[in-house]
Amino acid sequence: MSDHPTLATLAADLAAGRTTARKLVDDCLAKIADKAGEGARVFIQVDADGAVAAAEAMDGLRKVNAAPSPFAGIPVSIKDLFDIKGQVSRAGSRALDDAPPAANDAPVVARLRRAGFVVIGRTNMTEFAYSGLGINPHYGTPKNRWQRDVGHVPGGSSSGAAVSITDGMAHGALGTDTGGSCRIPAAYCGIVGYKPTARRIPLDGGVPLSVTLDSYGPIARSVGCCAAMDAVLADEPIAPVVPRPVKGLRLAMPTTVMLDDLSSAVARAFEHALDRLANAGAVIERIAVPEFAEVAARNVGGGFSAAESWAWHRALIAKKAELYDPRVISRIRHGESLSAADYVDLLAVRRAIIAGFERRVAPYDALIAPTVAITPPVIADLAHDAAYAKANMLSLRNCALINILDGCAISLPCHREGEAPVGLMLAAAGGSDRRIFELAAGVEPIVRA
Repeated sequence: MSDHPTLATLAADLAAGRTTARKLVDDCLAKIADKAGEGARVFIQVDADGAVAAAEAMDGLRKVNAAPSPFAGIPVSIKDLFDIKGQVSRAGSRALDDAPPAANDAPVVARLRRAGFVVIGRTNMTEFAYSGLGINPHYGTPKNRWQRDVGHVPGGSSSGAAVSITDGMAHGALGTDTGGSCRIPAAYCGIVGYKPTARRIPLDGGVPLSVTLDSYGPIARSVGCCAAMDAVLADEPIAPVVPRPVKGLRLAMPTTVMLDDLSSAVARAFEHALDRLANAGAVIERIAVPEFAEVAARNVGGGFSAAESWAWHRALIAKKAELYDPRVISRIRHGESLSAADYVDLLAVRRAIIAGFERRVAPYDALIAPTVAITPPVIADLAHDAAYAKANMLSLRNCALINILDGCAISLPCHREGEAPVGLMLAAAGGSDRRIFELAAGVEPIVRA
């Protein structure tokens, strides 16, 4: 992503007068409108007039030293799942076309605006956020920047969010992460995605997938970019991330589940990253994490996502089932067969698994693993449901474990230039967000070299 600037670079350029918010917005709008690009598939709705007006307002405030933050005037994209005042939140679906426009911004959108970020538009996504591949039959599927002429998936569910960053249509993106929906597209597109501790950021004003597992997070070009956006979303002070020295870090590499069925490209890039970290002084220990196997066993039938999405969708499905993506509605309907007793059992088992997991990882600074087990599949190869289901499972598997265990995690690229994109995930127990950002800031220059 060397051809696109970080938030810090843009903030410095704005402060020094080397650029303006209006120019940044105009450049992003031009890329979105380019008929040779992916803008028509990346964005479900573009608010050009609103973005220009907001940019000019931020330029005016900066002239009188009243900009609300260093990032005031920088364009960001918003996943179609979030409420934006006066707009319909369709969640990548046609079933909500006739829903009323939102009366207010979602709190996370309001916080971005309060910091001066310019909302440029709503990005495409897997319908109702229920897939890790990013395919959408209603609005089209944004093509991955890598080998675009071949047509690889962007990853999901925050598909348009990731491509808006890789293609310079926005400089930060607001996504969601219920089973990896920030981290998977980041890994597939060669950028950075963050899943925060869920309780840090309010979930109001977003179409839910799973109220137990949902979290809202950023997708951007660097660890520092994600850390800055995360602070805004959590309503915390924006402070530079001080990288932790890699020498002496204790990193646990789980041998349970997360290393199964890796593609050769992922295995190669991951091993190369481990070698570089070890050479820099990190201590990497292979450990068994039986909680991961327990999660996989308990998630048969769809688990929380199926049960809680069915509860939200059942009335809508009764009226508009024919408008749903068949691959999405089939997963939602798995929740219909889960009883109240099954759901209560899930809650109890989850509490026990989280407690065991947190004890197991306490001696380590973080877990380290491939973000996704495979590289981004070709869209055309997923026409058959069996191929789709297998690719979706392998896309979601590693990331979803962290959501179920109530943790926080970041994905950063670890592949070599010109190779298929591969993500490296650092994860820890819930509440470790600042530590994960500091670790990732130290690891980033080593694994991206």
